Amino acid sequence: MTVFALVRRSLLLAFLLALGACGENKPAFTGIDITGADYATGFSLTDHNGQPRTLADFKGKAVVVFFGFTQCPDVCPTSMGELAEARRLLGTDGERLQGLFISIDPERDTPEIMKEYMANFDPSFLALYAAPDALPALGKSYRIYYKKVPGSTPTSYTLDHSAGSYVYDPSGRVRLYHRYGSSAQALADDVKLLLNE
Repeated sequence: MTVFALVRRSLLLAFLLALGACGENKPAFTGIDITGADYATGFSLTDHNGQPRTLADFKGKAVVVFFGFTQCPDVCPTSMGELAEARRLLGTDGERLQGLFISIDPERDTPEIMKEYMANFDPSFLALYAAPDALPALGKSYRIYYKKVPGSTPTSYTLDHSAGSYVYDPSGRVRLYHRYGSSAQALADDVKLLLNE
């Protein structure tokens, strides 16, 4: 065997070993793995029942956070519907999934409206809200985009906004970002992986 062949063989073996080591302990998530991110690390908000909430309240559960508004015509109800379906697909593990909806429309999304909105999807889901002056800092800490789009009257505006969900593991660490439309099954599969870690 020539020196070139030996070197080539050694390099190939080293590559295969490195490739195997890379995937050894990493689950195959469908969502974007953002483990260790320095953003979307937590919140201190009030839920639609008037109770203060932080991520620590949901320790032991996988948590999915979505930013939206109750008068959203399509993206928000579709995303919350997929989250409810993912919870159903998890079977008994669905009890260990907490859905959270954070309003980006504090002017119109009252606690009563948000409570009614959550009931359309799953009674265990909670809507959270920030004071209008605290919302920009919260949005920045989650790297979400939202912007008011004027309507024909002062109260008929809509909002353009980011449409993905953040997924946290049962210890409260942000782990995944799921893009809009990634499917209930994909979300359920990723949550199952997190619950089984």
